[in-house]
Amino acid sequence: MKVLKYITLLLLSVFVFTACSDDDGAGSATMSISKVYLEDAKSTVTDREVSFARLGQLLRIEGSGFTGLKKVYINGYDTYFNGALLTDNNIWVTLNIKTPITNAVDSLRNTIVLVKDNSSLTYHFTIRASSPSVTSVDNTLPMAGEKVTVYGSNLQETNKITLPGGVEVTDNIINDAEGKWYSFIMPEGVTESGSITSEGANGTAVTPAYFNNNNCYIINFDGKGVQGSWSATYSADDLVDDPLNSGRGKVAQIVPDELKGGANAKGFWTSGNDEPTDDWTRMTEFIPANTPVDSIALQFDVYVPQTWSLSGQMEITLQNNLANYGYGSGNTKYNADYINQAYAWVPWLDRETGAVTPFTTGSRWQTVTIPLSEFGNYTNKDKTWTFKNVIDDKNGGSYRNFGFLFVNPDLKYSEDLTYTATGISGLKIYVDNFRLVPITAKSVSDFDD
Repeated sequence: MKVLKYITLLLLSVFVFTACSDDDGAGSATMSISKVYLEDAKSTVTDREVSFARLGQLLRIEGSGFTGLKKVYINGYDTYFNGALLTDNNIWVTLNIKTPITNAVDSLRNTIVLVKDNSSLTYHFTIRASSPSVTSVDNTLPMAGEKVTVYGSNLQETNKITLPGGVEVTDNIINDAEGKWYSFIMPEGVTESGSITSEGANGTAVTPAYFNNNNCYIINFDGKGVQGSWSATYSADDLVDDPLNSGRGKVAQIVPDELKGGANAKGFWTSGNDEPTDDWTRMTEFIPANTPVDSIALQFDVYVPQTWSLSGQMEITLQNNLANYGYGSGNTKYNADYINQAYAWVPWLDRETGAVTPFTTGSRWQTVTIPLSEFGNYTNKDKTWTFKNVIDDKNGGSYRNFGFLFVNPDLKYSEDLTYTATGISGLKIYVDNFRLVPITAKSVSDFDD
């Protein structure tokens, strides 16, 4: 901030002399800017007139009187320009990534200031950070009145959100100053599914088309999908009412109150072979069969009011053929001789580092998103897997029931690191609304072409 204040004083002192010149040469000519062009060798339009630009981009400033130019300030930041290319009518300058955006001095924000020995010119021009992008949404099937947080980058000053069906949100949007997230309250009347579109200081960002998306439901325990049961499973009688009374109806409590010690719980399963909804071919109306598995995810809602750490996992499988359980078990890995379609959800474990962070959703429901490329055989990145492979593998098994259960084996992360299972007592984990969704990232171009 001291540097910006100094530059502000410097520019103010320079502006006093804008009408004065002791030089009768070309360097004394009055400067003017007529247009600003984006220079982009990768685009079909390599020299495009623009009304804004982003950090890191190369600009050509067109005008007159530039001979003798000494300094270029963008948003108050002393910015290098290529003096070798400078002409009286053109300046080439790259927007430095250190240029302040939202934290620029208000009077200097969205300005280009050109300075010669005894004159200066201020030109108003919008400067944006890199394009905003979305990495995740923490509540993709919210009830009206629930909080939704969208995570990503360069999301500063989000001031307008458009939900599927054209429902707009402009009030009570909360922004992270660093642009890592924004949040809003789910309004009434959103009946369609699709993407969230947000507008902010750095432009438009669009989420994958999984918001309010229940088209490819698996089971929600309230009429979508059919729950199966037999002696080794829980039945509909074991479901509980949504403890938050959010409107989710019946939900599954995967750690029942009577479960003690390190035992595995029974599972919750769909009906299986005789139930038409367990043939996921029906979903290809919404997710084409040739869609790559890394562009599709299993989503479900979870509510964990306490902290969950160091012990316990949730085993999820797309068909009923489990022979082993938990993180690193055979059914969660590729095997050329078997159809493996399982995944162990361990929210307290960082899979990249092995570090532990206690997990809780606090006093709200949140969404878990797991790409199908993380399930069993589809973890083999040397093969090309599509949704059709998933469907064919599932239907080709002896029992095509989808299921999930709480398991509690020791977790061997590496040869040197094992988390020994401990007794689980009183841990509450509720899940609901299992569905498949598209997760293809949405890119937004600054230009129509």
